[in-house]
Amino acid sequence: MINPVYAAAFDRYDNGMAYRRCGRSGIMLPAVSLGLWQNFGDTAPLSRSREMLLHAFDKGICHFDLANNYGPSYGSAEATFGRIFKSDLHPYRDEMFISTKAGYDMWPGPYGNFGSRKYLMSSLDQSLKRMGLDYVDIFYSHRFDPDTPLQETMQALIDIVRSGKALYAGISNYPHQAAEYAYRYLADHDVPCLLHQVKYNMLHRVPETDNLLSQAKEAGSGLIAFSPLAQGLLTDRYLNGIPSDSRAARDFTLKKDSLTPEFIERLSRLNAMAAERGQTLAQMALAWNLKDDNVTSVIIGASSTAQIDDNLQAIRNTCFSDEELKLINEITGA
Repeated sequence: MINPVYAAAFDRYDNGMAYRRCGRSGIMLPAVSLGLWQNFGDTAPLSRSREMLLHAFDKGICHFDLANNYGPSYGSAEATFGRIFKSDLHPYRDEMFISTKAGYDMWPGPYGNFGSRKYLMSSLDQSLKRMGLDYVDIFYSHRFDPDTPLQETMQALIDIVRSGKALYAGISNYPHQAAEYAYRYLADHDVPCLLHQVKYNMLHRVPETDNLLSQAKEAGSGLIAFSPLAQGLLTDRYLNGIPSDSRAARDFTLKKDSLTPEFIERLSRLNAMAAERGQTLAQMALAWNLKDDNVTSVIIGASSTAQIDDNLQAIRNTCFSDEELKLINEITGA
């Protein structure tokens, strides 16, 4: 089957998407970004991946978040993106903000993991080839490496930016002390950190307890949240059991034993609160992240265009009363 020639929706920037500034930079990102961690690898139908990517772009989502090992298998999400970019999105390259990362296991041997200069630079070259790009908009050190001097990792990011293979540098999953060093080193070398990507949702409050939000603001960096729905826990999927096609059913990145009766009861209370706000639980969870101006964007995953549309409704109401925030903290144990 030959796909029709794609033409982006003419109203893609006028259909309700909000755009937020990354710290003290010139970059604006959509409040909701699309992540390709799952559902875009070589185990997913290319036609469905294409449908979701193009639908997201038509809805004003111009930021696509990838990493070298997204799939499964490793590298296949980037390869999928590359095929769709070549066939459909190439004319819109300057409208898109594309990210990738390196830091987790990618290939065998001592040079396919963590934060060495060799790994970061080799990985980005591979990523660019898979995606068919001359450059990415931001390249992240995907995690802090306790065994590689942080100066080496940061200098690699600086040199990558200066080479033109990335326009901006970022960090991901960095603890407070390492992030402080990264912010300072990058700024001192005139390649300021554009974004810190962290896991952040109503159930996971480390960015609050470790002061990562305020730290990013003080450094002039944006902060972007991944897993805002806690891999699907903060949706209505598990209120009545574990669906056979869910992440929990696969018992891999989301474990079945996390869905205790007590936890389901907490989800039910959050779901009832969302209904009172006129939102689904997923929409309220995303809105909760976006209530804070220090959060530049949330990265959603999706398995259908309907999920994308549902998540985008969160932008309509990101205000919470003090009473609502207090109740959420009580329910979640924050």
